[in-house]
Amino acid sequence: MGKPHDPYPAGAGTAEDAHAVRITVRTAEHMRELGRRLAALLAPGDLVLLTGELGAGKTTLTRGLGEALGVRGAVTSPTFVIARVHPSLTGGPALVHVDAYRLGGGLDEMEDLDLDVSLPESVVVVEWGEGKVEDLSDARLQVVIGRTIGEERDRTADGESRERVSPGGLDGERDGADDTREVTVIGIGPRWAGQDLTPLVL
Repeated sequence: MGKPHDPYPAGAGTAEDAHAVRITVRTAEHMRELGRRLAALLAPGDLVLLTGELGAGKTTLTRGLGEALGVRGAVTSPTFVIARVHPSLTGGPALVHVDAYRLGGGLDEMEDLDLDVSLPESVVVVEWGEGKVEDLSDARLQVVIGRTIGEERDRTADGESRERVSPGGLDGERDGADDTREVTVIGIGPRWAGQDLTPLVL
């Protein structure tokens, strides 16, 4: 399987104004730990975009982030409600967890959600948000999660290759050999200029 997408898509910053770290994540617990480390770098008003296929570990990472931020409520996939707000129990920023997969209207539709929270005073984490919600902030962290093993190519009867991805997934909380991910964290915009991302490396 190739890369899930170009980590420097058009209009989202380039290699010249972004910097990145790459982390190998082998288990669901490691993915949660990455989320906890990520939380230590975040401040109110920060935007985090999560990109990766279904089951890649986006919600697992957000769960660890929420644990470290000390927010109320279990962090689960917001698919059916589009967005969940988790208020802080420690006086810190709230966590706004958004699933933008069905958010066709982008930023305008986000504003129509009538979230009972001030986005500039919250940490906003958006799954499937690429190309939809970048205008929420002039800077963001883009987290790209891709599988590294458990992928094979078969040959069909006519000789064409096809991908076969082993079952299992970090968001299912099932640790195993097929759960290894390569995670690239990209800092884009003035907020992240010069920011050291190496503390994220497990």
